[in-house]
Amino acid sequence: MSWFSIHKSFTTLLAILIAISFSAGTVLASEPEGGHDPHGSAKFEPGSFIMDHIADSYDWHVATIGDFHLSLPLPIILISKEQGLKIFMSSKFHHGHETHSNFMLMMEGENKGKIVETLSTGEQVLPLDFSITKNVLAIFFSLGLLLWVFISIAKSYQRREGQAPKGMQSFLEPLIIFIRDDVAKASIGEKKYERYVPYLLTIFFFIFLNNLLGLVPILPGGANVTGNIAVTLVLALFTFGITTFSGNGAYWKHIFWPDVPSWLKVPIPLMPVVELIGVFTKPFVLMVRLFANITAGHIIALGFFSLIFIFGSMNIVAGYGISILSIAFTIFMTFLELLVAFIQAYVFTLLSALYFGMAVEEHH
Repeated sequence: MSWFSIHKSFTTLLAILIAISFSAGTVLASEPEGGHDPHGSAKFEPGSFIMDHIADSYDWHVATIGDFHLSLPLPIILISKEQGLKIFMSSKFHHGHETHSNFMLMMEGENKGKIVETLSTGEQVLPLDFSITKNVLAIFFSLGLLLWVFISIAKSYQRREGQAPKGMQSFLEPLIIFIRDDVAKASIGEKKYERYVPYLLTIFFFIFLNNLLGLVPILPGGANVTGNIAVTLVLALFTFGITTFSGNGAYWKHIFWPDVPSWLKVPIPLMPVVELIGVFTKPFVLMVRLFANITAGHIIALGFFSLIFIFGSMNIVAGYGISILSIAFTIFMTFLELLVAFIQAYVFTLLSALYFGMAVEEHH
C-alpha cells in the first residue's frame, strides 16, 4: 500500500465532511437539548428523554446536577431577512426560555427544536440556519482526528518505504488492506478499483469512527452523527453521484434496455421502469440502513436507562432493583454496538463498491 494512495484517500475527506456538516444542521432535535425542565419537577417522560439524547441540538448537554445544567454552548449562525448575518452563542437562549434579537428557539409546535425569527410585521419565519450544532461539532472533531491520523500514516509510508510498518501504521494497515483488496478490488475489479479506493477508505473510516464516538457518553463523544438522517443522506448522495457519473454504456443499456424478453420492454416499459427505480432505491436503502441501525442501538440503551427512572418513580426499592438489570443489559448492548459499528461501516462501504462495480462492468 503506497503512501501516495493513503494520502490521496483522505484529501477528499475535507470537502465531503464539510458538506455533511452543514447538512447535519438541517435536521434538529424534536426535543432540543436545552429543553430540560429548569426545576426538575416535571414527570419523567421516556420518549422525550430518549429523543432529547439522540437528536441534534444547538448546545452540547453534558450533565444535569439538581437544577444546574452543564452544557457547552455552540455558535449560532443565522442569515435574517431583516437583520442580515447574525452570530451569537446558544447560551443566549438560556435553555430555550428567552428570545434573543427577535430569534426564539421554539419549544413546541411545528417548528419545535428550530430557531424562528419574529419580523417587524409580527410574522414568524425560519431564517437561513448555518449554526454549528452538536453533530456539526462532532463531525469537525472526527474530521480533524482522521486527517491527523492518516496524514501521519501517509508520511510514515513515505519515510519507511519498503520497511515493515510500525506504530499507528501497523495498527491500521490491516483495515486499509482489507478495504482495498477484499472490498474495492473484489467488487470493482482489478483494472478499475484504484480510482475508487480513496472514497471507499474515507467513508469506511468516517462511519466507523463516528459510530465508535457515538458510544462514548462524554465529550467529544455521545453525538449521534451516523444516526442523523441528514448525514446518511449526504453519504448516500455521494455514492449515488459517483455511481451515476461512472456508469458506462453497458450500465445504462442494462437500465433502459435490459436483456429480457421484448414483451417486458414494449409496448409497456416494465423492466426499464423497474431498473430505473432501482437506481434511486439503492442509495435510499444505504441511507436508511445506516440511520436505522445506529439510531436503534442508541434507543435500546437509553430505553434500559429509562426503566430505572420509571420503576424508581413507583418505588425506590424497585428503582434500585431494576437498575442492576438495566446497567447489565446496557453494558451488553454496548459491546454489541461495538460490533455493529464495524459491520455498518463495512456494509455501507461494500455496497458502495458493488454499485461502482456494476456501473463500470463491461458487457459480456
